[in-house]
Formats: sequence, C-alpha cells, structure tokens
Amino acid sequence: MTEDELKQQICQIGKRMYDSGFVAANDGNISVKLSENEVLTTPTGVSKGFMTPEMLVRVDSEGQVLAAADSWRPSSELKMHLRVYKERPDVQAVVHAHPPYATTFAIARTPLNKPLIAEAVVSLGCVPVAEYGTPSTNEVPDAVARYLEHFDAVLLANHGALAWGQDLLTAYHKLESVEFYAKLTFLSTQLGIAHELSTTQIETLYEIRKKLALPGRHPGNSCGVECSLPCNRF
Repeated sequence: MTEDELKQQICQIGKRMYDSGFVAANDGNISVKLSENEVLTTPTGVSKGFMTPEMLVRVDSEGQVLAAADSWRPSSELKMHLRVYKERPDVQAVVHAHPPYATTFAIARTPLNKPLIAEAVVSLGCVPVAEYGTPSTNEVPDAVARYLEHFDAVLLANHGALAWGQDLLTAYHKLESVEFYAKLTFLSTQLGIAHELSTTQIETLYEIRKKLALPGRHPGNSCGVECSLPCNRF
C-alpha cells in the first residue's frame, strides 16, 4: 500500500472503532510502519471517528516527528506502539482502544483465559493483563514488553486493550476478537454456565492453527495446554 492508501485505511479503522463504541471522545490510537525507521500514527486530541488523512503524523522509530500538517502531534501513548515494533520486527501495525467488555476485564485485572469458543483458541489463545502503568510514561511499554514474545494482544490494567499484527486490518481484527471474546466470557458468567473446551479439544485446535500456518505469535506455538506463560491457561 502507498502512504496515502494507509492514511485512508487508518481513518476507516478509526471510524469503525468509534462507531463500534471501542473509543469515546479522543481515546485510542493507531499506527502502521511505513519503513524500518518510519511510522504513521494518529494525532493526539482527535476523535478517531472524525479523523482525516491530513491529520496523521509521520514519526521516526524514536517518536520524533518527521512530517505533520499544521500543529498536529502524535499521542503520548505512541511509546507503547514503538516498543512493540522494536521487540517484534514481524509487526507492521498496532491498535489501541478502550472496548467496554475488554476494558472491564482490564479493570478487574482478569485475563481472558477460558477456552470457550474455538475461534478464540485458534486466533488469540489466552489474552493476558499487562501490569498497570501510568499513561504516557515508559511504564506502559515496559509492562507490555513482557508479553510480546508469545502474544498478539494484551489487556492493559485499568486502561484498555492493545493488539498488533502484520498489517492494519489484522491488528484491528485482533482487537475486535478480543472484545468479542471478552463479551462472551462476561455474558456466559452472567448465565452461570460456561462449558469450557477440553484439553484434547484445545490440542486439536492448536494443530489446526499450525496447519493453517497463521502469522503472528500465539501461546499454543510455545507450549501446550498446561502453559506456564503469564496468562496461565491455554
């Protein structure tokens, strides 16, 4: 994709996030790598539902502004995006938002670690909670860094959710999947009945994932069902 096409896609995804209730007011941020040392990112202080391409900002791998129209500047939360890119060379896009169900689990500091539906087991695995960090500081990227080796999405304690992938659409779909997974987990808890998939069923799904050769990281690629990763389950 060209830079102009990526700008259009960021704005489209921003609107989808806003229309889906994943963000309120000026919440959330989106970024994509243009090259090894250049990143395109959303500006601070702008609703993701009302962004236009000229508002987007180009920065280097350290977050220094390379190109910006008018007085637009990147979000202070860009730090966590840049850490993902630094630690995960395979990642080309990062999306952060505050989807209600996922953020509820983040506030409760409860990981999404119940194997309830096949799609979540295959596409996400468990979703851990990164320790609380003061927004806009290096505490947040430091907390996220612990999970980058084995996961493609995390909950941010008392904050929201962060997802990444090999392109913008993949990163956004990860975020959508996290929210849907959180919603199903929450609603099944309200029912008081949640039949989890068995160890054998999970292992079969892991094998399916391997055969599909899906990109990204997944706890199932690193260990079995009885996993010792920070998420503690499947």
